[in-house]
Amino acid sequence: MSFLLNDEQRQLSDSAREFLSAQSPLSLQRRLRDSRAELGYELALWQQVVELGWPAAVFPESEGGLAVGYQGLGAVFEAMGRSVAALPLLSSVVLCGELLLAAGSAAQRQRWLPGLMDGQQLLALAIDEQGRHDPKAISTRARRDGAGWVLDGEKWFVIDGIGSAWLIVVARVVGAQDTDEGLGLFMVDSTLAGVSLQPTRLVDSRNHARLTLSGVQVAADMRLECASDAAQALDAALDRARVCLAAEGLGLARDAFERTTSYLKERVQFDVPIGSFQALQHRMARLYTELEMLQSCVRAALAAIDAGDPELALLASLAKGRASDLCEKLMNEAIQLHGGIGVTDEFDLGLIVKRARVLQHCLGDGVFHRNRYACLKGF
Repeated sequence: MSFLLNDEQRQLSDSAREFLSAQSPLSLQRRLRDSRAELGYELALWQQVVELGWPAAVFPESEGGLAVGYQGLGAVFEAMGRSVAALPLLSSVVLCGELLLAAGSAAQRQRWLPGLMDGQQLLALAIDEQGRHDPKAISTRARRDGAGWVLDGEKWFVIDGIGSAWLIVVARVVGAQDTDEGLGLFMVDSTLAGVSLQPTRLVDSRNHARLTLSGVQVAADMRLECASDAAQALDAALDRARVCLAAEGLGLARDAFERTTSYLKERVQFDVPIGSFQALQHRMARLYTELEMLQSCVRAALAAIDAGDPELALLASLAKGRASDLCEKLMNEAIQLHGGIGVTDEFDLGLIVKRARVLQHCLGDGVFHRNRYACLKGF
């Protein structure tokens, strides 16, 4: 298995970094935060991204996609991390797009995928129901009502929930909570009676929502056709999203590391740059080693997706777990090495740290993924 990008993927990586550096600088994220933008991202930037073809990058050509692969899209997420760019790629394309591919019927794919790929229709996945990520802890219920279904429950931290025309809701059809049996995936129009989406402001100022479902009636054909393997389809989509988040975390960490390295070369104490102090050099050397290890994990996981490797679940948890841990460790070190200026709002490092804090916990933190890795290995 090769971790190297092919020519097409390398061009996508280079163009993504150049485009986001020019069109989505940190000043844009600061403006979105200060204006309390409801969507958490800029629509004009999203339209430019759509024109570049990023939403269609990983979809097969048979569905109208570009079939670039996740190694190419992972490079886009790494570039997003470097510029702290906010885009609905993870929610709409990776999570919901993969679920439609894996679990949707031909009619369902034909109905939603074209709009998803051309950016005209945004989707969001509603899964978590508590403060920590746990895809098995589903108490939202779906019960039969004639030919259709009625949904009742509550979901927290729906990524890009505000502004999404449709939601894919994970609900329990049968079975007890904390099991992955008896789950169903339902397409829910966000304008239906009984659907309530309330914005949730997190520290990174991104678009999250709290979803309440109260007697929401959905037609029978709104259930994705994977009654026997909904949990398997959900795990596959979540793993792809976790790897993309790990790639974004790698970009965030690299940018923070480079900023800190530059600062250590510029800040002078006792008439010498503080980067000449051996103790600080040791700290930076350890962080550099951790960064290189994370890059290897991310590249291996992205290649596993494209190769259909059965070890993907292990590699996804390895990559996301290491990314979560490094997002905490490296950002703490960056703040300490910058000193007091590192915690001021005027300094760009603060925006990077805040995004890293949310990314650290999104779709499972280091504790969750170490436990999952151990369980997958039979411990």
